[in-house]
Amino acid sequence: MRDSTRPLVKICGIREERTLEGMNGLPVDYVGFVFAKSKRQVTPSRAAALLETASRTTMAGGRPPRAVGVFVDPTMEELADTLRTVRLDVVQLHGRETPAFCREAAARFGVEIWRALPAEGSEADEASPSAEEEAGAARLQAYRGAVSAVLIDTAGGGTGKTFRWDLIPDYQEEARKLGLKLFVAGGLSPDNVGELLARYAPDGVDISSGVETEGVKDNAKIAAFAERVKQSI
Repeated sequence: MRDSTRPLVKICGIREERTLEGMNGLPVDYVGFVFAKSKRQVTPSRAAALLETASRTTMAGGRPPRAVGVFVDPTMEELADTLRTVRLDVVQLHGRETPAFCREAAARFGVEIWRALPAEGSEADEASPSAEEEAGAARLQAYRGAVSAVLIDTAGGGTGKTFRWDLIPDYQEEARKLGLKLFVAGGLSPDNVGELLARYAPDGVDISSGVETEGVKDNAKIAAFAERVKQSI
């Protein structure tokens, strides 16, 4: 079993078997496959092959990682087509998907649904946080009972930039009230994840570009990131 005091770890944008093989033994809970248009996009058949490799690894809790599929504004038919090819545990939605869409997808496909929402503002934005915090709280309330987790990210997603972390407590408080897990993404790296966890202790962290070198997943960086998270306990 995963140590319940350790934040959950998701490594996203997996495209190569050697990445998964190099993660064997690391405290990683989820691996993410991007099906939306992106430089990290994979086809469902490619994801299925990668997941076969993942099934032969031992990661968090002495088990293979759970599989997350990342989508932007998919139709139900597109989700069905993907899930017929690759067995996902979680569908992560990054577009304009409504709470009703999330509920229908969860009921129809029997998978967890995570909703990614952009944090309002960026690290360099000096605007007052009050309106942003209100918007964040309102959006989380809309997804109560529709998703199991909310992931807050820098607007645009996949930018490699952090957002203003002082917005996290409002999201965190609301997520706890609503019984949702809260993941943080956006500009994370082995160098800054320790500070994030020490200050805010979210339920999980999600990283992609922060563990890459020249656009390719770097197993040394993945190991360093996982170790920093483990040290946060």
